[in-house]
Amino acid sequence: MSEVRLRFAPSPTGYLHVGGARTALFNWLLARKQHGTFVLRIEDTDVTRSTQESVDAIFEGMKWLAFDWDEGPFFQSDYFPVYKEYIDKLVAEGKAYKCYCSVEELEAKREKALKEGGKPKYDGTCRDLPPQEDDGRPYVIRFRTPKEGATTWNDLIKGKVSFENAELDDLIIQRTDGTPTYNFVVVVDDVVMRMTTVIRGDDHVNNTPRQILIYQALGAPVPVFAHVPMILGADKARLSKRHGATSVMAYRDMGFLPEAMVNYLVRLGWSYGDEEIFSLQDLIEKFSIENVGRSAGVFNPEKLLWLNAHYIKTGDPVRLAGLLIPFLKERGVDPAQGGPDLVAVIKTLQERAKTMLELADGALFYYRDELSYDEQGVAKAYNADTPALLTALAEKLAALPQLDQAHIEQAFKELMAEKGIKLGQVGPAVRLALSGTTASPGIYEMIEVLGLAETKKRIERAISLLAK
Repeated sequence: MSEVRLRFAPSPTGYLHVGGARTALFNWLLARKQHGTFVLRIEDTDVTRSTQESVDAIFEGMKWLAFDWDEGPFFQSDYFPVYKEYIDKLVAEGKAYKCYCSVEELEAKREKALKEGGKPKYDGTCRDLPPQEDDGRPYVIRFRTPKEGATTWNDLIKGKVSFENAELDDLIIQRTDGTPTYNFVVVVDDVVMRMTTVIRGDDHVNNTPRQILIYQALGAPVPVFAHVPMILGADKARLSKRHGATSVMAYRDMGFLPEAMVNYLVRLGWSYGDEEIFSLQDLIEKFSIENVGRSAGVFNPEKLLWLNAHYIKTGDPVRLAGLLIPFLKERGVDPAQGGPDLVAVIKTLQERAKTMLELADGALFYYRDELSYDEQGVAKAYNADTPALLTALAEKLAALPQLDQAHIEQAFKELMAEKGIKLGQVGPAVRLALSGTTASPGIYEMIEVLGLAETKKRIERAISLLAK
């Protein structure tokens, strides 16, 4: 059995978008499951639109999602001599030919065909011209598409797909400036790189018959194709910026975890029973391209948010701490400069946070020297008895043999018993003093993480400010 070889081949004309990332994921998963090779190829033949910034963005996105590649990155722009060699071979064998028709002539042919109710395809004017010496006239090189028969393949997702060859025109494979065109170089790349399977978006379906004919003309094996349905927005239109962010890295910046994005992307079209949560290892074991549906996936931000909350809730606090630091620094907080242990802080917050942004915002009060108090919280939590209750609590906490949650809870119980009150009569005031709001992590957790000295300082400051 020959080695399975797959590739992800983005154009460096922008960021790594959601659809491209899903295509990369499907290729990566199949390569890993079948112990094959995953190749990264950068299709940068569009020199006017390709940028190094986009190349870097693609690499960054792939690395964030943990899609490691076995070979590459290869750049098409490095292979122009190879493409030229293959074009010359097709011309020499009569499988491609020079076309001298000008842009104006081609436009006139197009308009004539439309007026006559035909398709605006090339009419083959130069197809059967005898070979000519170059006389300085500009020309393109066209592939000689068979006029008879059909080009058919068994798509792993779509099933049998067939195009009548008569519907296809003679594709330009080399422009007047000598540069090769997309449909040709893709085939040459796949031939040279020995690709066995091509998984890509179904916006490429119309390119596939043309490319299959080129494989056959080159005498090369034709890979297996799988065309993945597009990703749509909630309005069933193709996913675009008006539906929200389409850049993978934008979701990182919005506080999403890579494992949540991977889990969500794979479920946009693929299923495994009723299961929703998958680790990368789960996916490698369970993924099959045959279980990708034929219908377009609809991007649902709420589902992605739900998955992200799950991964934060169940995540390793140590890892989350490392990921959280940049978000905190953006907010002017550097845990390395002082304050409670960040891992301990995260443990008090991760149960409720849906994104890393929420986690960062929720952690800020732990590192603020001075808090501003929520006015509604003050009205709800503070009354004439509050200062005395807070003072008594601080004294009980100071007398504890150990400041852990069990002992802290016992101190609260003793205070409530002595004062004849319930937790609701003191708890909101403690939350307000420690965090600035009555919506915070558990009281006992906060006190343990802040420590006795900081807890006492915050209680005293609250009494001082709120008593005025």
